Amino acid sequence: MKLIIHGGFFSESDQSHEVKVAKQNSLKEIASKAFDFLKNHSAEETVVYAVSLLEDDSLFNAGIGSQIQSDGKIRMSASLMNGETQKFSGVINIENVKNPIEVAQVLMKEDDRVLGGNGAKKYATEYGFQDFSTEIPQRRKEYEEKLKNGGKGTVGCVAIDAHGNLAAATSTGGKGFELVGRISDSATVAGNYANQHCAVSCTGVGEDIVSNATAAKIVTRVSDGMTIEHAFDRTFLELKEIDGFAGAIGIDKYGNIFHKDSYPKMVFASFDGEEFEIFE
Repeated sequence: MKLIIHGGFFSESDQSHEVKVAKQNSLKEIASKAFDFLKNHSAEETVVYAVSLLEDDSLFNAGIGSQIQSDGKIRMSASLMNGETQKFSGVINIENVKNPIEVAQVLMKEDDRVLGGNGAKKYATEYGFQDFSTEIPQRRKEYEEKLKNGGKGTVGCVAIDAHGNLAAATSTGGKGFELVGRISDSATVAGNYANQHCAVSCTGVGEDIVSNATAAKIVTRVSDGMTIEHAFDRTFLELKEIDGFAGAIGIDKYGNIFHKDSYPKMVFASFDGEEFEIFE
């Protein structure tokens, strides 16, 4: 049993040392809670749990604390993929729910497993998700001043459970000030992908991640026999050719954990029950 989580990118130019330490502490705490949860739950259940904790933390750009779009509204996206069943579910540009990843989890049982906009919100309401504003004063201030710090933020979790099953979950509050209707990578297989061989969650600039098909490429290459390290290196080399801005976390079926970013620095924490690895 192992897991790794990410909380988007940390920019030394627009984030303080205090925020850095707060993110390190938060990621360590969430990774620890998620690992305890993993002991008695599946990989799918665990990645949803971990991402919901990240969504509930205003330090990260997902759920509470999501970025505000150009028209002053918050729209969030999230997806879930089960490596064993090969099922993918997600919500795109959903508004006024506290935990988009939990809506994606409920969608797993449907034939139509990816919903967007009003349809996603209507579905969430039908299944008991209450109206909830995820806006915080800091995001409103950033919006009004037309700042863009923290705009490359997404959260995610990848886990392997006691049965060797893999799962990945990713959630985002967008990049901030984007055009209305813009689709992020988080609810696509470019940003969140898993099978029986490997699971990957991405963060960064969604357009770059989609252009590079980052998560799907890494998982496919591991499935075809590459080591997870080689698959990451090859995919990020191709990302470099388009000057892409991205980070990714992954676990293969042997429990090997790997992470990589194209620009400094992705914030992450991994835990295997004995040792933590946390971004510095």
